[in-house]
Amino acid sequence: MTEILTGRPATLAPNGLVTSPHSLASAAGVDLLRAGGSAVDAALAASAALSVLYPHMTSIGGDAFWLIYDAKTGQVRYIDGGGRAGSGGTLDAFARRGLSEVPYRGVLPATLTVPGAVASWTEAHAAYGRLPLARCLESAIGYASDGFPVTARLAQWREVARLELEKSPEAAAIFLKDGRLLRNPDLARTLQAIAGDGWYGFYAGDVAKEMVRWSEANDGFFTQADLAAQRARWGEPIKGSYRGVTIYETPPPTQGFAVLEMLNLLEPFELHARPFLGPDHVHLMVQAKQLAYHDRDRHIGDPRFADVPTERLISKAYAAERRALIDPARALPWDKIPSYGSLSGDTVYIAAVDREGNAVSLIHSLYGVFGAAVVAGRTGVVLQNRSAYFSLDPDSPNRVEPGKTPLHTLIASLAFRDDKFWAAVGCMGADGQPQIHLQTYVAMIDHGLDIQQALEAPRFLSGRFGLLEARDTLHMEARFPAGTIEELERRGHLVNRWGAWSETAGHAHGITVDPASGLRIGGADPRSDGAAIGY
Repeated sequence: MTEILTGRPATLAPNGLVTSPHSLASAAGVDLLRAGGSAVDAALAASAALSVLYPHMTSIGGDAFWLIYDAKTGQVRYIDGGGRAGSGGTLDAFARRGLSEVPYRGVLPATLTVPGAVASWTEAHAAYGRLPLARCLESAIGYASDGFPVTARLAQWREVARLELEKSPEAAAIFLKDGRLLRNPDLARTLQAIAGDGWYGFYAGDVAKEMVRWSEANDGFFTQADLAAQRARWGEPIKGSYRGVTIYETPPPTQGFAVLEMLNLLEPFELHARPFLGPDHVHLMVQAKQLAYHDRDRHIGDPRFADVPTERLISKAYAAERRALIDPARALPWDKIPSYGSLSGDTVYIAAVDREGNAVSLIHSLYGVFGAAVVAGRTGVVLQNRSAYFSLDPDSPNRVEPGKTPLHTLIASLAFRDDKFWAAVGCMGADGQPQIHLQTYVAMIDHGLDIQQALEAPRFLSGRFGLLEARDTLHMEARFPAGTIEELERRGHLVNRWGAWSETAGHAHGITVDPASGLRIGGADPRSDGAAIGY
């Protein structure tokens, strides 16, 4: 008999594979691979489909960041698809409105930064697409036009956001209708404009005019010039090593450096020699998180506007300095090494590998549930509230400024063993994202779990979801051994016990490649509606 160690087996495929938090989106991506498309084509198709199927988690009104592995050259490339603040996005603009922070919902955060995802799609497709852009968007357009089934998760989050969605007539008309099928014909027309005219179909022409009209009618920030200025930017990823594995992460303004700093802090503790899911396993990772997030809050901003010491933050030498603060016996007091932020956030992650071995690690988000909870007029586009991450503190490296991208919790990763592509890993979850990357890589590298086992393992998140929670709350799924939870409490951790499975622990997905056979091995998080699908 085969021993059952997880709720589902990993997906094995000889040619190509796509994983995402919705099975229909993964299928849309694999359809492109079967038709001869590239990993970028497949990831784009899945991303577009998720913008329709998972509107509470992502939208073409959000931002996206890419890591792309080119198997022919061996190069890893990075695309920054972060939206820039509009020309009216100044500290004075908020002071005149009597605001001390950027609102979390509504027109102001929705229009403070321009959506960046579509610009990243067209940039990636121009470099690596094999099939026409219209073919990549075909499934998304069909689901928006003809309708798609509302999953239990979408229905649940729709109820959570109902009061906010009711404030936007356009959003309420789309998302608060009864019925098992949801249609968004306005979004279908917007996607068709992108299919026909690419970047111009979204940032110029009728779609852009309607977004600006709606913004001006609601005292928003968008101008035609702001939309026209939005471009995706190619850049250099950051990388580090952990026990012989090279891991690439997205650079500032994202928090990808935190994963590399945490791994550097933990490497000398030899987690592979400590019990998996034991108290040391969790205790040490939580303290590494606290140190890395403290550095994040002190330093991270848009590197075009702030001097971010990235190379120092991801160096082994810096980790050796900071490691002295870790206490193996007791939880670090939050006020000694404070970190801020929030675990609340909604995102989709997509991984794709094609027949030639090219790989994509793509993160695409609205930030909060249904983003800013507004739809931009007759475009069908849910707009993000990512700009709520901006600070209005004039001394902060992350203060709001025109043309600036806010600190991004969005991160994506690729990993290599012996200089060969091995894994693509990512997840949703705001401040939870680096913690989930860390737990997934430690499970696979230190304890030999396959990608599906690693994604299904009991998960913890350190931090708070709302203002009423302590900042150093340690949320833990109940599948952790009882002795582990009891010992962590004895060491001073403030534990919040989740049920056996919690969707608030995040959706994580990934693909690994077996070095001997070349098989693609896909994992999908059962906390989502996702699937890893290959051929």
